[in-house]
Amino acid sequence: MPLIFSVVLPVFGIILTGYLAGQRGLLGKESSDALNGFVFYFALPVLLFKAMAEVEVSTVLNLPYIAAYLGGQLIALCIGITIARAIFGLTMAEAATHGTAGIYGNTGYLGIPLVVTAFGAEMLPPVIIAVIINAALNIAVLTAFIEAGQMKGSKSRIARDVTFALIKNPLVFAPAAGLLWAMTGQPLPTPLVTYGSILGAAAGPAALFSLGLFLVGKPLSEGKAEVASMTIIKLLIHPLATFALASWLLSDQPQWFTIAVLMAALPTGANLFILTQNYNLYTARSSTAILVTTVLSIVTLSLFFIGLG
Repeated sequence: MPLIFSVVLPVFGIILTGYLAGQRGLLGKESSDALNGFVFYFALPVLLFKAMAEVEVSTVLNLPYIAAYLGGQLIALCIGITIARAIFGLTMAEAATHGTAGIYGNTGYLGIPLVVTAFGAEMLPPVIIAVIINAALNIAVLTAFIEAGQMKGSKSRIARDVTFALIKNPLVFAPAAGLLWAMTGQPLPTPLVTYGSILGAAAGPAALFSLGLFLVGKPLSEGKAEVASMTIIKLLIHPLATFALASWLLSDQPQWFTIAVLMAALPTGANLFILTQNYNLYTARSSTAILVTTVLSIVTLSLFFIGLG
């Protein structure tokens, strides 16, 4: 229990600090927009590039783990999109965002410290895989859905424009460039490592603080059914689906099995807010889902660790 409070509560506390700063009039909407731009174009891409460039390429090749984690995400994503389209009547771009909120976990800012504290740094490789999947795949797929929904013309033209948009998106380009660097086997120059460590470290706090600022004046009760749907998918359906697949695929790798389920059980990552605000799409509901899943994860993650005991 102390582990959960020492990691989850500070995350919520940063969001609350941003909210109070906005509510008291110390910072306004312009500050939220500026912080969002800083994280989206600078801090987060640098963090993702450095993380990918320093990873051992061999650590991302545990195929049973990748299949279990990705399979759980695919099941939860399909359920989320189906509910969003059939029940809430959302556009495909909105439905994709609704579904992504149910699978995009806070693997970096919450998953890494949880695993290091609970299992030790030697169990970071499966966490890095989850971070890579979230950063390089989930965001890329969601960006493609959003870009496609905003473009008009022939299918070939839309496909071309979406491809260019993905290439130019810093949250997609940065981890891809980092992986290419890692494949060379060359270490990053020391000045670049230092630069990336300093600037990348600002991504998490700035994103969370910006989320708090954005929530000021927003009716959190609006879209309660949609937020409830995203919350149930993220904190219940996603980890259960991953548990079922990991029980089959990772039965001979108990530690990787545990990490796979833990990564799926994490609350929705704050970086999703950065993307939705950048596109001005489904931002209020997705940001509320981030807040709600983060708070409720104090209970669900506590139950997870109690189960391990």
